[in-house]
Amino acid sequence: MSDTTRTDTTTTSTGSTARDDLLAGRASLGIELGSTRIKACLIGSDATEVLATGSFAWENRLEDGLWTYSIDEVWSGLQSAYAALVADAHERHGVRPETFAAIGISAMMHGYLAFDAQGELLTPFRTWRNTNTGAAASELTGLLGVNIPLRWSIAHLHQAVLDGEPHVQQLDFVTTLAGYVHTRLTGERVLGVGDASGMFPIDSATGDYDERMLQAYDALAADRLPASARALLPTVLPAGSAAGTLTAEGAALLDPSGELTPGIPLCPPEGDAGTGMVATNSVSPRTGNVSAGTSIFAMVVLERQLAEVHHELDLVTTPAGDAVAMVHCNNGASELAAWAGLFTRFSAAAGQPLSDDAVFDALFREALDGEADAGGLLAYNHLAGEPIAGLTTGRPLFVRTPDSAFTLANFMRSQLYGVFGTLALGMQVLTAEGVELDRMFAHGGMFRTAGVAQRFLAGALGAPVAVGELASEGGAWGIAVLASYLAHADTVSLGTYLDEQVFASASLAVAEPDPADVAGFAAYLDRYRAGLAIEAAATTAL
Repeated sequence: MSDTTRTDTTTTSTGSTARDDLLAGRASLGIELGSTRIKACLIGSDATEVLATGSFAWENRLEDGLWTYSIDEVWSGLQSAYAALVADAHERHGVRPETFAAIGISAMMHGYLAFDAQGELLTPFRTWRNTNTGAAASELTGLLGVNIPLRWSIAHLHQAVLDGEPHVQQLDFVTTLAGYVHTRLTGERVLGVGDASGMFPIDSATGDYDERMLQAYDALAADRLPASARALLPTVLPAGSAAGTLTAEGAALLDPSGELTPGIPLCPPEGDAGTGMVATNSVSPRTGNVSAGTSIFAMVVLERQLAEVHHELDLVTTPAGDAVAMVHCNNGASELAAWAGLFTRFSAAAGQPLSDDAVFDALFREALDGEADAGGLLAYNHLAGEPIAGLTTGRPLFVRTPDSAFTLANFMRSQLYGVFGTLALGMQVLTAEGVELDRMFAHGGMFRTAGVAQRFLAGALGAPVAVGELASEGGAWGIAVLASYLAHADTVSLGTYLDEQVFASASLAVAEPDPADVAGFAAYLDRYRAGLAIEAAATTAL
């Protein structure tokens, strides 16, 4: 392993330095392919110290009416993020790492990547953001007796069956983005149970695909698919399971320089929902987390089965296989970022340019001076369709009445409330089911300005919201922790590992719900629900 004379002095809780961990190959690598960034994170042997990071920015594209990412960019982005991480490790610690204790791959959940027997991609990658699967999702929900959301992989597969797409008869393997990358790196067709639960329903008793539902689907799709559903789907693995090792081909894919050595173990690949749960220590009953990015979703670990089927809720699992209710909204903070970009440009045009971070900070803090109900203003962040709101396409809107209080503070509060609007509609369904929360953790860029978005989310949910110092690296850190857990899974559960080793000394900032914010957001949400008719009209007119 190459190094310089520089000496790193950072000491982990195990007593070793970061440099020691890097030289000895004790660090764990996590890579997550998010909706706007591919991010790599390297952690020390104690799973808390972040040793290096790297990232690559990318965006989805609308092609032929479907949202997609280029597969070529998957690999160029992974290589760029990994190279940036290696460079960061060298800059910080004087070491260019060539091996690791373990590697983990995570990515956006759901979607559809379909391959033939030669491993060739049969259609462009169809992401979670697509809403063209309504007929399939409706039929499957009725057949299986559980809610099958539009973005689930089985909905994409069945829609292709219903549409008679020619590629269906050539199918050999269907997986998610994380599963695809993992397969290319290891040769193993496996998937973490959390990510798999967004492909097909999981039986909580077995931690595997629900066999009764598999048989029901096979009967429905008889003679229209070349193999059974189980044969087409990846093998399901819980956190801590051996999921293959990095092959020579995989090492070259990730690091074309040739420095990365093969043979490194990989943990089961996971979805961004699962890594978000890990990154916020939300894998035990009565805990949950909210992840805000291009999309926004809440995960609540359940104590019991829900009484009814709800179209607003997905039933998925933690990376360990415990039942989770998921409220997933296709639209998160992108529209908020677009408005912030407008103000950034205004500052430059006025001759007083501000950085993006400075603009966000100023606008967020201004929102604290807004009225509790945002002064009668209303903001919709729907760039894409939003199934919970009954919308198949999106139109971002800002609406006010002539007598509303149109101030910058109220405008920004309405935009922040708008990010949480559809999420709150889904969370009200859980409240009606009697689900209780002891704590909700939040992560994502919009929570970086202390005490603003976190406070408003507490008001929207009526529950304490915590933001932790470790969650700043998000899902890339979460999947690195799952990779590190490989060495401990034989002796301790994932929840105990997180509580006793990873989060034992974590610093958390907790925002309790302010009664004024709770009442103000409730009034805003009443307007928001009524105003969905405006959204529906806009999708027809524009």
